[in-house]
Amino acid sequence: QVQLVESGGGVVQAGGSLRLSCAASGSILRLNVMGWYRQAPGKQRDLVARISSGGIINYADSVKGRFTISRDNTKNTVYLQMNSLKPEDTAVYYCNYVDGVVLNARNYWGQGTQVTVSS
Repeated sequence: QVQLVESGGGVVQAGGSLRLSCAASGSILRLNVMGWYRQAPGKQRDLVARISSGGIINYADSVKGRFTISRDNTKNTVYLQMNSLKPEDTAVYYCNYVDGVVLNARNYWGQGTQVTVSS
């Protein structure tokens, strides 16, 4: 099992910044991918950004240039720095962990943290 504990959500005005953190613990593989997804009311859960243990990064087009994902492998922690926030960024943000293997990769989710951007 892998446990994910998120922190850093909150309420911010448009144009502001927030930093999310997600600490993983448990049976973590050295090779893995951690990332952030978000889900707004009535919408599906979508990828925001993800980063592999080797440092490969993917961003959703909607956040490129505004959000930065990073990780500290010594702490098994991933961060999401969110700048220039927009009301449409309002959602529950979920941390995700996936084993970096081809077969039988485990997939875990955090409990979610609310981000609300007011206009």
